[in-house]
Amino acid sequence: MDRPNLPLNGLRAFEVSARQGSFTRAAIELRVTQAAVSQQVLRLEDLLGVRLFTRSSSGLVLTDEGQALVPLLTRSFDEMGEMLDRFAEGRYRETLHVGAVTTFAVGWLMERLPGFEVAHPGISLRLFTNNNRSELSREGLHMAIRFGDGQWPGVVATPLMEAPLTPLCAPETAARLTSPADLRAEVLLRSYRADEWRVWFEQAGVAPPELAGPVFDSSPAMADVAEAGHGVALLPSAMFARRLSAGRLVRPFAGEIGVGRYWVTRSRGREPSRAMRLLEEWLVRECAGPVRQAPGE
Repeated sequence: MDRPNLPLNGLRAFEVSARQGSFTRAAIELRVTQAAVSQQVLRLEDLLGVRLFTRSSSGLVLTDEGQALVPLLTRSFDEMGEMLDRFAEGRYRETLHVGAVTTFAVGWLMERLPGFEVAHPGISLRLFTNNNRSELSREGLHMAIRFGDGQWPGVVATPLMEAPLTPLCAPETAARLTSPADLRAEVLLRSYRADEWRVWFEQAGVAPPELAGPVFDSSPAMADVAEAGHGVALLPSAMFARRLSAGRLVRPFAGEIGVGRYWVTRSRGREPSRAMRLLEEWLVRECAGPVRQAPGE
């Protein structure tokens, strides 16, 4: 097929529909109507002489022909988008879209990013925060910083730093805590990882209480509630060093547990660009340096 006759609109509509799993979600991403997306895909199928999708109760299902075409299109559109991004503001720059769990972004990364930008002025980094749930391809991310065990399917994960959890609370709450057993009488703020408090109590040699406090999917939000005196949160103290240093949060006990670490991840099938390699190397190097702890830790 001659390049001037490439059906770019149809190829784009097909690639987005395959990635999103429905014409409706593809239409939202492309900012057109669902009917327009469907028509573009139908025209592409007629041109190629094959069916690219079958429809099921759960959405669009790729045929063998569609599965063969999608990886090439996704890679090609990504590469074109990356190259065009580099010419933003009339000069050549490489743009990286990086996702990061909010706790790490706020508690560690943001204050250090100016150093990376000074060292690498040709790289424009766009940061997107999340609650530790990210899909690199679907969200258009080059890399993502996550918390966990590093075992995510389809990604290459490079360890950055451990982040052990310890109880943090307001000073007035800490004033009535003399031993770990006293926590049984407090409101214990919980993350979506349900067994963290149980593990902490067992390590402290105290029978864990029945947990009935609120559940959060954001550590900064949990820290806000603890700082306001409404409970005790189990958090990575290194990510809240500024609050500890200012006395807004207090660490009543030294005991801590390790339930994972922070990792920088990228898709396994994607060859890292020069900018991706530079960012990963910088993150590993910075994380290997001394963690800025609050006084008394």
